[in-house]
Amino acid sequence: MTIINFAEQNSVINQYMAELRDKSYQKNRLLFRHNIKRVGEMMAYELSKTLEYKAKTVTTPLGTIDMPLPKDDLLIATVLRAGLPFHEGFLHVFDRAANGFVSAYRMYTNREHTEVGIHTEYMAAPSSKGKTLIIVDPMLATGGSMAASYEALIKTGIPRKVHIACVIATPEGLDTLRQTLPDNATVWCAAIDPGMNINKYIVPGFGDAGDLCYGEKL
Repeated sequence: MTIINFAEQNSVINQYMAELRDKSYQKNRLLFRHNIKRVGEMMAYELSKTLEYKAKTVTTPLGTIDMPLPKDDLLIATVLRAGLPFHEGFLHVFDRAANGFVSAYRMYTNREHTEVGIHTEYMAAPSSKGKTLIIVDPMLATGGSMAASYEALIKTGIPRKVHIACVIATPEGLDTLRQTLPDNATVWCAAIDPGMNINKYIVPGFGDAGDLCYGEKL
C-alpha cells in the first residue's frame, strides 16, 4: 500500500488545513465545508497524474490536435454524511465519474464510549468491477468505516485500482487499511496525526467533520 501525505510537502493545502483545525474558523460552517471541498479538489488533481491516458484527436474551429485524455473508468464513492463536501471537491475535478454512496457510521459498544463498532445499512452505487475506485472520507480514525465501505462496494465487482482519500488519517487507521486493501492501493492524506483520544477521535484533528459541516446530530 502506497501512502501520500501532503503535510510533508509545501502547498496551499496546508493553509486550508490550518483553517479547518482552527476553532475560530470552525464557527463558520460554510467556510469549513468550502475548505473540505478545496482539499478534495487539490487532492483529485494530484491523483489525476497517476491515471492512465490515451491520445484523442480534438477538432477546433481552425484544425485538429491530439491530446492525452484520462481513460480510467472512475467510480467515486463516499461515506455519508461527512464525506459529502469532500466528494463534491473530487467530482468538480472528475466530473464524468460514476458515483457511489455508503451509509457507514460508528457506534460505541460500551457505556464509557471507548470501544467502537461500525454499522453499514445503505449503499447506492454502480458496479465497481474493472473500475478505478476512489473512496473519499474526511476522517480515517480507526479505519473501520472505510474498511466496511470498501468491503460493501467490492461485493458488486473487483475494481482495477483502488484509491483512498482522506483529510486526516491516523497510524491505526492506516494499519487497518493495510489489512483490508489490495497491495497496489494508494492512500492520499492531507495530514497524518499522531493518534486518537479515549473516545476514538483524532488528536489534534479538528473534531467531528459531519457536525462541523452540517450541525450536531442526536
